[in-house]
Amino acid sequence: MLLSHHLLSAASVPSLLDAVRALPGKMPGSRFVFKRFFLSHPRQRDLFPKEPGAVAYIVQPPLQPGVAVAAWIVLATDAEVHGENDCSIVTDGALQWIWTSGVTAPGASSEVQTDGILARYEAFLAGRGLNLPENCVRTWFFCHDIDHLYAGLVKARRERFERLGLTAQTHYIASTGIQGDPPVQDAVVQMDALALQGPFSQRYLYAPTHLNPTHEYGVTFERGVRVEAGGSAYTLISGTASIDNKGAVLHVGDIAAQTRRMMENVDVLLSESGACDCDLQQILVYLRRSDDYALVDTLFAERYPHTPYLILHAPVCRPDWLIEMECIAQQPLR
Repeated sequence: MLLSHHLLSAASVPSLLDAVRALPGKMPGSRFVFKRFFLSHPRQRDLFPKEPGAVAYIVQPPLQPGVAVAAWIVLATDAEVHGENDCSIVTDGALQWIWTSGVTAPGASSEVQTDGILARYEAFLAGRGLNLPENCVRTWFFCHDIDHLYAGLVKARRERFERLGLTAQTHYIASTGIQGDPPVQDAVVQMDALALQGPFSQRYLYAPTHLNPTHEYGVTFERGVRVEAGGSAYTLISGTASIDNKGAVLHVGDIAAQTRRMMENVDVLLSESGACDCDLQQILVYLRRSDDYALVDTLFAERYPHTPYLILHAPVCRPDWLIEMECIAQQPLR
């Protein structure tokens, strides 16, 4: 099986949908696995057709001039794909990839909603004979008004993880926690997730020369993970910013210096996984200040000339962080 990642952008929803529909024709035998659409406004959600499978929508405005909507699309070649409500199951022999999208839950606070989201996801996995600690390899949490509501998300996740035996002494899960508005009424938190069922292994990434364990500043996620499955190695890098191995924000107020340190941190994580930037399939970049787009775009074009990347307006979980990135690398197992 081959998983391929595609980043698309357009001036309108119809134009983007045309580009998405054309993708499988360029890759014979491929099928849609996962779609995440990045919106400039929640009303754009109404312009998309209803479809089965893992399809997520989040308000994180693309910053490229003339672009109103963008997408991250994952295709699978030489594999069976079954789409359900908000879920896609990719079967590759004895291995299954389970992509889940757009999970929300009711509640009066970000803490209550996050706990409900994780409870729903646990129940979903349990229905397939799986569990979150052993089978979930990646999550993405989107939080409305991250400067004020992220603390509730962090508290609920930490407490539920502790009940599941996910602690600093065991392991957490690779993750991104970033501002994004769910286009769902009254939702302030939304989650996407990836789990595996069957023969696979995972090894967590730490980069201790450059990064500290996240539990030291109260959050509960792994910096990254190397997953070996189906003849390939996948490096899933969590949201990474300009931070040192004591947990301090570096280069406060300097977007260029923060960008370079962030890239350095990612390089070290990739190296620990046995990968490099030549293995990268895609990069998502999150900016607190939209005015920084032109400089950041230049830096990324210079540093990653052969890797698709998408720059989005999405504040990071600390006010002093101006930028964050996540990425996915893929290599054949040797």
